[in-house]
Amino acid sequence: MPFHIVNNDITKMQVDAIVNAANTSLKMGGGVCGAIFRAAGAEQLQAACDAIGGCRTGQAVITPGYKLPAKYVIHTPGPVWQGGDKGEEQLLRSCYLSSLELAKQHGCKSVAFPLISAGIYGYPKEQAMKVATTAIGDFLRDNDDGMDVYLVLFG
Repeated sequence: MPFHIVNNDITKMQVDAIVNAANTSLKMGGGVCGAIFRAAGAEQLQAACDAIGGCRTGQAVITPGYKLPAKYVIHTPGPVWQGGDKGEEQLLRSCYLSSLELAKQHGCKSVAFPLISAGIYGYPKEQAMKVATTAIGDFLRDNDDGMDVYLVLFG
């Protein structure tokens, strides 16, 4: 299975698409989102996101990567952790699957994800890692098209 967990800066990954742990308004935020916007060219990326208008939690949208090595940025708003009994796991799983499906539709052969929702959204890191690896593994098993997927941990 072409799935790799790496320690790197997602903005420097040489892949077709990187995934942004976005907010539903697709506005530049902090953490990994802010780093992606700054590396891509914040003004251009924000204009592309504004043209889309927004994205629901668990869904995904795509923009150009602009100044990034990646051709595309896939934006997916993850769930805010509320104790685990408010559908967070299903929403988080949907973030990964929606993003991978969008990457596939755009012909991407390589995609890099951060650990979605595990930062300021408060999702417990071990649980977030389990959801990420399971969702990515399931997608790759069901879509044998040679896509390389990276889960990029930072620090």
